[in-house]
Amino acid sequence: MFETSIAGSLPKPAWLAEPNRLWAPWRLEGSGLAEAKRDATVLALKLQEDAGIDIVTDGEQSRQHFVHGFLEFVDGIDFAHQVEIGIRADRYKAMVPQVVSALRLKGRVHAEEARIARAHTRRKLKFTLPGPMTIVDTIADRHYGDRSKMAMAFAALLNQEARALEAEGVDVIQFDEPAFNVYMDALKDWGIAALERAAEGLKCTTAVHICYGYGIKANIDWKASLGREWRQYEAIFPALANSKIGQVSVECIHSHVPIQLLSLLKGKDVLVGAIDVANETVETPEEVARVIAEAANYVPKENIIPCTNCGMAPMRREIAIAKLEALAKGAALARKRIS
Repeated sequence: MFETSIAGSLPKPAWLAEPNRLWAPWRLEGSGLAEAKRDATVLALKLQEDAGIDIVTDGEQSRQHFVHGFLEFVDGIDFAHQVEIGIRADRYKAMVPQVVSALRLKGRVHAEEARIARAHTRRKLKFTLPGPMTIVDTIADRHYGDRSKMAMAFAALLNQEARALEAEGVDVIQFDEPAFNVYMDALKDWGIAALERAAEGLKCTTAVHICYGYGIKANIDWKASLGREWRQYEAIFPALANSKIGQVSVECIHSHVPIQLLSLLKGKDVLVGAIDVANETVETPEEVARVIAEAANYVPKENIIPCTNCGMAPMRREIAIAKLEALAKGAALARKRIS
């Protein structure tokens, strides 16, 4: 009961990439970079195991960004002529590549890090991929002319990679969809369908991560504008409950999400965000256990997986490790009390 996991990313070592920032530039190149990525992946696994995390990830150590780490392996995308677009309904602006022709994978995307990760841990292994709606919201379109068509094209490519990851021994494949909290109508029209296409045919555990974003200023400012209650989940949870996805990862601690909304995810495992990634204050085990206990009022205890609110890539490394330890200790405390 209460197996712990993380949303996906962890800070990168300073010898691999510039610390404490998103899109951190690599500090090596060529074969040296490839070797450093492998070493960082093994280290990320070790740090999670030492902290007491039950379902571990590669920490996304081989990717500069959770979306572009996938896009780099896709033909039909022009990275040379980037354009500025508004992302997440113009929450912030970014320079992004453009889709200029039909999409196809150049080859495997995460074969090396999946092989390394599977070889170096006996624990359950989760691998994260960007969801199709979030990809569509993070790239410019000069080919498809329709967001839903482009999402389905990306979903087919994600499915190819997901099936290969499953064959390599990955236990959980999670699709990251922060865009689900922004485009609620599109989620019902085509977002769920694209997500299910990405997970089509998988026999391993499938998950979708839906948060309010990294702990960066644009997201913090957006959350401050949402009022006393954040009810985006209320609009999307029923559709997710009816989907074929097995797990839903949500933001709980220090959010204004009414905890009772978790009851709308009937039949799903819920990755309950009990670690705040938007500040550097390390939670106490008591705080983590309290969030788990609150969630247990609305989700069967056997369906709760204590987790982080979002990825930890831009966080100070020592803070991230301390937060992982707090997560594990808090889950152990909740396990003792509730069982």
